[in-house]
Amino acid sequence: MDNAGLFDQETLPGESVTFTPTRAAGLARLEKFLSRTAQHYERNRNYDFGPERRSNISVLSPWIRHRLITEEDVLKLTLARHSPSSAEKFIQEVFWRGYFKGWLEQHPSVWINYKRDLTQKLDDLAGNSFANADYLTAIEGRTGIDCFDTWAHELIETGYLHNHTRMWFASIWVFTLGLPWQLGADFFMQHLLDGDPASNTLSWRWVSGLHTKGKSYLARPSNIAKFTDGRFDPVGQLSPTAVPLIEDFDHPSLPIPASDALPDAPFVLLVTPEDCQAPALWADKATNVLALPTPKQDRQSDRVHAFKTKALQDSVAGWDATLLTSDWIMQIIETARAANTHHIVTAYVPIGPDADQLNTANTAFAEAGMQLHRVRRPYDTLTWPQANKGFFKVKKQIPKILHGLGLAC
Repeated sequence: MDNAGLFDQETLPGESVTFTPTRAAGLARLEKFLSRTAQHYERNRNYDFGPERRSNISVLSPWIRHRLITEEDVLKLTLARHSPSSAEKFIQEVFWRGYFKGWLEQHPSVWINYKRDLTQKLDDLAGNSFANADYLTAIEGRTGIDCFDTWAHELIETGYLHNHTRMWFASIWVFTLGLPWQLGADFFMQHLLDGDPASNTLSWRWVSGLHTKGKSYLARPSNIAKFTDGRFDPVGQLSPTAVPLIEDFDHPSLPIPASDALPDAPFVLLVTPEDCQAPALWADKATNVLALPTPKQDRQSDRVHAFKTKALQDSVAGWDATLLTSDWIMQIIETARAANTHHIVTAYVPIGPDADQLNTANTAFAEAGMQLHRVRRPYDTLTWPQANKGFFKVKKQIPKILHGLGLAC
């Protein structure tokens, strides 16, 4: 749809968003977004008016990312306010995260290779002063490309970028600046409050021409000028072509790991920042509630680490939970033994650093006679298997998935 002339008809109010890592704040933002017409979102969602004018998009991703509010929360409340047809575009956007999650679960080698390649790219920077200078120029917003530099600063200062802007930024990073996509993906993960291993990794691969082989994304000055409402117009500054990257490896498709059942016996509940609503599902059945903070990762911003930590604390408030420390594996084992149980339950943790951490710990759990139950939510169970090709297959199944969740439309 051509939106030229839209702003003669509609004035979008100024609206910044404060990312408070609590469920209450997430629900308040959702309510504010849903109070507008669905057409308001559909007409304006691709425009980035800057961090002070966010009324055209939901900006819910930091809360959904950590499941302070869940996809099912968003879908249920959306369909209570809007018809499925009028909210169709927004509902589809909600399912993109599930698509990326499901696709990566079925192609785990993508994550393994990304971690390996990122380590190599960082080592290359350490040994090449010229490459390191180019990298620092980009992440410090000193390239001379006004839009790119502004977005680099906005990312660092706010922890957020509009989705359309993320695509432009990644395209400029790869095809204009000639920097490795892995370093760009890592830069996003350092600073995005909604940084998600699946969505982020696969989006950078898609822009680069690796996710959909041979199909890359080119950031065009005219597109940037239009969808930033004239704030930027980088004519003559961007690469006119985006030759897709290639890799000499085909990532095999594997079955999604099975979800464990909730044990029919006493258990300890382990809560991670991957699913901050797990206590609402199972805390009243658990002997103990343990909260596992994500250790601050290399290069991770203080803002991102604080958001994850406070989100986890909010999730277990009122449940008499224990916040685990650096010796968390033994703490879990000793807590389970004191409760006379060998069952540990956690909400299924998708591929990423937290899953890597749990996979390592599971060896110690097994040696201590403990069993880790990774219980998957119905939303993921219904959505992920559809994500074995492109998003179109997931989109076609949305009515069926909503029906399976009791949200028939």
